[in-house]
Amino acid sequence: MSGSGTPLLCLPGGPFQDSAYLGDLGGLSAHRRLIRLDLRGTGASAVPDDPASYRCDRLVEDVEALRAHLGLETVDVLGHSAGANLAALYTARYPQRVARLVLLTPGTAAVGIDTSGEERLAAARRPWREEEPWFPEAYAALEELAAGRGSAAAFAAVAPFFHGTWDEAARERHAESDRRRNAEGAAVHSSEGAFEPAATRAVLATFDRPVLVVAGEGDANTPVPTATAYAELFPKGEPAVVAGAGHFPWHDDAEGLLTTVETFLKD
Repeated sequence: MSGSGTPLLCLPGGPFQDSAYLGDLGGLSAHRRLIRLDLRGTGASAVPDDPASYRCDRLVEDVEALRAHLGLETVDVLGHSAGANLAALYTARYPQRVARLVLLTPGTAAVGIDTSGEERLAAARRPWREEEPWFPEAYAALEELAAGRGSAAAFAAVAPFFHGTWDEAARERHAESDRRRNAEGAAVHSSEGAFEPAATRAVLATFDRPVLVVAGEGDANTPVPTATAYAELFPKGEPAVVAGAGHFPWHDDAEGLLTTVETFLKD
């Protein structure tokens, strides 16, 4: 926990990355009490006896147990990246417990939204990137992935397109993310049975509380059209774009993200 004010329950991505990478979400802890959940087998949380319990749908009861432990009738929830899958499943199972929902550069497996290769390529082609020395190699790798010919080397080469700026700080954060991730949990997270997209979408279509879906302008993982389509699943969903940002917008434009999220949570 960090900060003060109304609680905001934060679910990390990765999947299965130590929640410490979220930090204070660009200064949001000055306005909110951030409660970051270390998923099973990450950070300060214990490794479960049954690895099958890493499956995303089986983590929903952990979120509900935390809400009950905190004594909150309802709670604002933020899910980043793969954590948005857990946030969506939690909202679908316990809609009465979610006051407001923020999906930050969300993964979409829980709701079955597909992102086309061309949308990823378009997100990568940002003016501030195209003159960078690394761009040709990274973009060629992304073209391979978009064409369904991806390799492990290609996946590694497209890392710059997850960040607004591929500077030394971004490189260090990217390397650290691999070291702070539970690989076993990540392998189980989306395994067979984890998601039933049609059923989840049907419930979310009746969720009548405010939802914010945030995209980074240059995020090739969750391009703006994907985030917009996600927002349209909800009766009160609204999309927002952080200019110049990638998949971790609090590093690229902390003030822009803070203004966007805090304005939404205050309305």
